[in-house]
Amino acid sequence: MLKSCSNIDVRGGTIDHGHGYNNVRPDHGSLCLTYSFSRHPKNPSLLRRQLQRFTTPTARNIRMQRKLITKIFKSKRTAHQESAMATNGVLGTMIFEPILEEGIFRFDCSANDRAAAFPSLSFVDSKVRGIPITSYQVPAFMPTFECALGQQIVHLELPTGTSFYGTGEVSGQLERTGKRVFTWNTDAWGYGPGTTSLYQSHPWVLAVLPSGESLGILVDTSRRCEIDLRKESIVKFTAPSSYPVITFGPFASPQNVITSLSRAIGTVFMPPKWSLGYHQCRWSYDSDERVAEVARNFRKKDIPCDVIWMDIDYMDGFRCFTFDKDRFSNSRKLVKQLHENGFKAIWMLDPGIKHEKGYFVYDSGSEHDVWIQTPDGRPFIGEVWPGPCVFPDFTQSKVRLWWANLVKDFISNGVDGIWNDMNEPAVFKSLTKTMPETNIHKGDSELGGVQNHLHYHNVYGMLMARSTYEGMRLADYNKRPFVLTRAGFIGSQRYAATWTGDNLSTWEHLHMSISMVIQLGLSGQPISGPDIGGFAGNATPKLFGRWMGIGAMFPFCRGHTETGTSDHEPWSFGKECEEVCRLALKRRYRLLPHFYTLFYLAHTMGAPVASPIFFADPKDPKLRTLENSFLLGPLLVYASSLPDQSAGNLNPVLPKGIWMPFCFDDAHPDLPLLYLQGGSIIPVGPAHNHVGEANPSDVLTLIVALDEAGKAQGVLYEDGGDGYDYINGEYLLSQYVAELHSSLVTICVSKKEGSWKRPRRQLHVKILLGGGAVVDALGIDGEVMQVQMPLEHEAKELVSSSEKKNRERLESCKSLPNVDAVSSHRGIELSRTPVELKSGDWTIKVVPWIGGRIISMEHIPSGTQWLHSRIDINGYEEYSGREYRSAGCSEDYAVVERTLEDASEEESLCLEGDIGGGLFLRREISIPRDNSKFLQIDSSIVARKVGAGSGGYSRLVCLRVHPTFSLLHPTETFISFTSIDGSKHEVWPGSEELALEGDSLPNGEWVLRDRCLGLGLVNRFCTGEVFKCVIHWGTGTVNLELWSKERPVSKASPIILSHLYEVQSYPGH
Repeated sequence: MLKSCSNIDVRGGTIDHGHGYNNVRPDHGSLCLTYSFSRHPKNPSLLRRQLQRFTTPTARNIRMQRKLITKIFKSKRTAHQESAMATNGVLGTMIFEPILEEGIFRFDCSANDRAAAFPSLSFVDSKVRGIPITSYQVPAFMPTFECALGQQIVHLELPTGTSFYGTGEVSGQLERTGKRVFTWNTDAWGYGPGTTSLYQSHPWVLAVLPSGESLGILVDTSRRCEIDLRKESIVKFTAPSSYPVITFGPFASPQNVITSLSRAIGTVFMPPKWSLGYHQCRWSYDSDERVAEVARNFRKKDIPCDVIWMDIDYMDGFRCFTFDKDRFSNSRKLVKQLHENGFKAIWMLDPGIKHEKGYFVYDSGSEHDVWIQTPDGRPFIGEVWPGPCVFPDFTQSKVRLWWANLVKDFISNGVDGIWNDMNEPAVFKSLTKTMPETNIHKGDSELGGVQNHLHYHNVYGMLMARSTYEGMRLADYNKRPFVLTRAGFIGSQRYAATWTGDNLSTWEHLHMSISMVIQLGLSGQPISGPDIGGFAGNATPKLFGRWMGIGAMFPFCRGHTETGTSDHEPWSFGKECEEVCRLALKRRYRLLPHFYTLFYLAHTMGAPVASPIFFADPKDPKLRTLENSFLLGPLLVYASSLPDQSAGNLNPVLPKGIWMPFCFDDAHPDLPLLYLQGGSIIPVGPAHNHVGEANPSDVLTLIVALDEAGKAQGVLYEDGGDGYDYINGEYLLSQYVAELHSSLVTICVSKKEGSWKRPRRQLHVKILLGGGAVVDALGIDGEVMQVQMPLEHEAKELVSSSEKKNRERLESCKSLPNVDAVSSHRGIELSRTPVELKSGDWTIKVVPWIGGRIISMEHIPSGTQWLHSRIDINGYEEYSGREYRSAGCSEDYAVVERTLEDASEEESLCLEGDIGGGLFLRREISIPRDNSKFLQIDSSIVARKVGAGSGGYSRLVCLRVHPTFSLLHPTETFISFTSIDGSKHEVWPGSEELALEGDSLPNGEWVLRDRCLGLGLVNRFCTGEVFKCVIHWGTGTVNLELWSKERPVSKASPIILSHLYEVQSYPGH
C-alpha cells in the first residue's frame, strides 16, 4: 500500500501521520492503525493562544504541550483531508483559473481541493496563488489527474518533440527526457549521474515545444514529489493529495517562462559585488595561520581572489557560533588582516546545535522553546558533527528571529558571509540520513501550521537560509548579506546562493557541473556553481586546470575539497596548472562588469545568468542537447570537458547568425572558447586581483559584435557594489548602441537610468572582425565616438594575421600534464575511463583501476540507479576473504576481454585482478542479447602460480560479493525471500546485521523491494555455490552479500559464484 504520509515502523505495524485514511489494515502480519490530524483545528486562534502559553519548558508545561500536540493530531478531519478522501479513486481533467498575470493558470482536482490546499511555500506571496484575475485566455494544455491511495497523480501530454529541462538540482544529462526525479532533500555525498534525490527540491519542469515556444509547470507542494519524464513528451507528477499545479505559458521563448516564474517565486537577491569574485575554501584550513598563508600566496602569485572560507573546524568542538580558542584565537584580528589585503571571510553555520547544558546556544534555545519535537513533545536529538544535537524549528517566526539575533551577534566578529551546510537537515546514524518524518514542527499558520517533518522537510534548508539572511540584515542594513546554502527549495534564491554539493574529482563530474548550473538557473536559482576541482578525491593538474577554466565562467566561482585530500589551491598542481588558473581567473575579473550587470537583470527582471545554448535559438533541435557550452547573456562559453580534447580541436556547434570569437590575449588549449553574438555589446574592465581594487574611473572597455545590419547594443549596470542605495536610485544603468554607416561605426549612450553621475573615464572600444581580429579605438565614456572600419581587403588581412597569432599562441602554450597515466598492461585504453556496458535494460559502468569496481548499475526502463557508489569505495565490490575490504576490492584490474553486442550474442566485459599468492580474482559481466533484462555476473578466484611446495593449493580464501545498494525510499524498502526450509521472510531497515546459512539461506533468490517505486531488484544465485548470505543496513544503503565457503584453491578447483540481477514490477501497494 502506498502511504500518503510519514510513518514510524514499529515492527508490529505503521502509524501514519498526515492527511491519510482512518483505517485499520494489516502490515507485516499484524494490525496497524492509521489516523489523521487536522491542519486547521476547529479553533486555530485558541490553539495558537494555548501554544503561546507554553514557552517555558517546565515539567508541567512540557506535559501540557504533549497533550496539546496529541489533541491537534487527533482533532476532526479538515476540508483538506476530506477532500483527499473524497477524490480517492477519481480521475479526470483538472479545473483551472487564471492567476497573477496573463498566461499563468492554476489547476486543481476540484473546487474543494482548491479551497483546502496548503499555503504556497514557493511563492513570494502565498495569497496571490488563490486570487483569480480577469483573463480571456484559456490554457493551451490541460492536465489530467488521478487520485489513488492518498496520492495525486497528474499527467500532462505535450506535442511530440518536446524537450524537458529544469527539475532543479539534478545530476546527469541536460535534456531530461527519460529521467525521473524525487524531490526529497538528501545528503548525497559522492552522488552520480543516476542519483534521483540531491540536496534541493524544485518540483518544476521547463518544457520547450518543437516550435520553440515554452511552458513551465510547477507542482506547488513541499512534500516528496516524483517527477517522471520517462515517456517522451509526457510529464507525470505524483505526490500526496492534494496540491495545485501552476502553468506558465506557453510563451514565445524559454526565457519568458523563467522571468514569469521569477515574478511568482521571487528573483535572486542582489549579491554584493565582491561575492562574484573567486572564493577559496577547503575542509578545513585548520588555523588562522594557515588562512593567512593561503591569502598571502594569492597576492604573491598574482592570482585573483576575493574570499577565504572557514569550514567547520574553526569552531570549538563543532559548536556553532563559537571559535576554537587555540587555532582561531582572535577572529577579529584575522579578519582585519584579511580585509587589509582585500579578502572577505565566510564562516560556516550548521543547524545541529550541540545538546549540552551550559552551551549558550543550547541554553537560549531551550529557554525559548525553539527545537523540533518528537511526537511525544520532547526535543528531537540526532547525531551530527558535535555529537547529540537538537535542531531549530525554522517554521516558526519566533525561532527565525531567535536565530537571526544569534547571527547578528556573530557578524560582530568580522564575519562577511555565512555558509549554511548540513541543512537538509542531515542526521548521522540514521537510515534515512535525516530526522524521522514523524517529528513535529509548530509552524506559523501562513506556512501551514503544525505539521510533521514530512511536510516541512524540503523547505527546512530554505527557511534556515532565510533566517540567516535576515540576521545579516539585522547586523548591518548598509551591507548586502551573502549566504550560501546546501539545501533549498524553489524560491531559495531570494535568500541564498547555492553550490552543487559534494561532487567528485572526476571528468564525469566536471562535465555534469555545466548542466547542473544550467538546470538550477532554469529553475529560478541563477547563482550557483560546483566545487571546482571536485570535493571528494584528488584532482589531477589537467582536471583541476580545465575545471578552473570552465568554473571561472560560472555565476558562483569557488574551489573546495574535503579533508584528507591533497592541497587544491591553484598553485598546488605545478607551474602549468597555476598559469592556467591565473589566466582563467583574470578572465573572470575582466568580465566582472558584465557579470554584475547580468545579476542586476536577474535581480530586477528574473532573467537567468547562465543559460543553455539553445536560448539563442529555441527552435533549433540540435542545440537542445549540447552540454559543453552555455550563454552568459550574449556571451557564449564553449568548453571541453573531455581529458583528451583541447580548445584547439573543438568543433563548436553554434546557433545561427553571427558569433564572433574573441579572447583577452589569453587563448590556451585548456581554457574555453569565447564568442559574442552579433548585435551585442558587453562591458569589461581591468583584471584586478580583488574587487576592492576597482575604481569607477578605471578604463571601461566595450566589446562590440555587429549584426548583419551593422548594429549592436548592450547595457552596463553600476552602483556602489554593496548596500541598498541603488533602491533609492543611486545607480547608473547605461545602454550603449553601435551602428555602422558607410565605413564609420558610431558608438554612444542611447539611454541611461539612475542618479549616479557618470565617472570621468576613458572608453576603449573593441569591434570584432572575426577570427579574433579587432579594431581598437579610444574615447571618453558618455561622448559620441566614431570608429573608422578597415576596407574589405584590410579586414581580411587583419583576420588572417589574428588567426595565425592565435594558432602560434596555442602551439606555444604548455598544456596541462597527464600525470594520471598508468603503467602499461592489457586494457590500458580503458584503464582511466569508466567502461560502459549498455544493452537491453541495463547501463553498467566499471572502473578497472580500483578493484574492477562497478560504480553504476542503472535500469533503463525504470530510470533507477540501484548502486550507491563512488570511484574508490562502495558500488559493487568483491573480496577474497571473510574480513571487510580484504584483497580484491582495491587492486588494479586488467580488462582481458571486451565483447560488443553487435559482434556477439551478448555485451560482456571480463576483468582480472592479482590478489597475491598466485591467485587472481576474475569477473565476467554480461548482458545476454536474447534476454537483455538480465545482468549476469560470473566471479571466480583462480590459481595461476601456486607453488608446488604447497601441493598446488593456495591459502584459505573466501569469495565474498559485496554490492552496496541505495535505498531511495528507506522507510518503504525491504528484503524479501523464501528460505530453503520454505519459510517466508521480510527484513526491514533498522534490523541487526543478518547472516543466513543452512536451511535459512534464501532458496536461490532474494529481492530488494521498493514499495514507492513498485519495483524489486531480484538477485538469483546457485545455492550450491553460496555458503552464506548477509544483509547489512547502512545509512540510506543496504549490502546484500553472497559468500562462498572458505577453502584453498588450485588450478583445477577454482571458487565460483555465478549470479544475476533482474528488475521486476510489484504493483498493488
